[in-house]
Amino acid sequence: MTSSTLRRTPLLGVAGLVVVVDQGTKLLASSQLADGRIVPLLPGLLNGQLVHNTGAAFSLLRGSVQWLGVLSLAVTAGLLIWVMRHRAAPFWQGMAVAFLLGGTLGNGIDRWRIGHVIDFLALVPINFPIFNPADVAINLAVLCFFIDLWSSRGSKAPS
Repeated sequence: MTSSTLRRTPLLGVAGLVVVVDQGTKLLASSQLADGRIVPLLPGLLNGQLVHNTGAAFSLLRGSVQWLGVLSLAVTAGLLIWVMRHRAAPFWQGMAVAFLLGGTLGNGIDRWRIGHVIDFLALVPINFPIFNPADVAINLAVLCFFIDLWSSRGSKAPS
C-alpha cells in the first residue's frame, strides 16, 4: 500500500466542511424540531429529535458547559497548532485530525454561543443517545486514527 499524504489546506477544508455541515444542520433542526416533534429522516433507521445537551458524549459531565467549552477551545487550539507545524500528514492521520478539529469546533461553537450542544439525530432500531454531525465527525476521527495506526504498523521496519 502506498503512503499518500494529506496537505494542510485540504485538511483544513475537511474540518471547515464538517463545521459548516454541523452548524447548518443544527440551525435547520432547531427551526424545524423546536416544537418537540419527532420527524423520520430515514424511516426505520434515523429520526430527527431536538435535544439540548449540556454535557459531553452520552450526556457525560452534564451541566459542565463552561469546563467543556474550555476543553473544546484547548483541543481546537492544540489541533490548529499541530496542523500549522505540519505541512502534510499521512492520509489517515490527516483525516483523523481534520474530523476531530471539525467536530470539536462544531460542538465548541454551540457551547460558547448558546450554552449547550444541539443534538438531533436519533437512531430508531436501538436505544442510543441522540447525536449530531460533529459527534459523527469525532467518531470518524477515532476510526481514522485506528486505520492510521493499523496501516503504519506494517510499514515500519522492525527494530
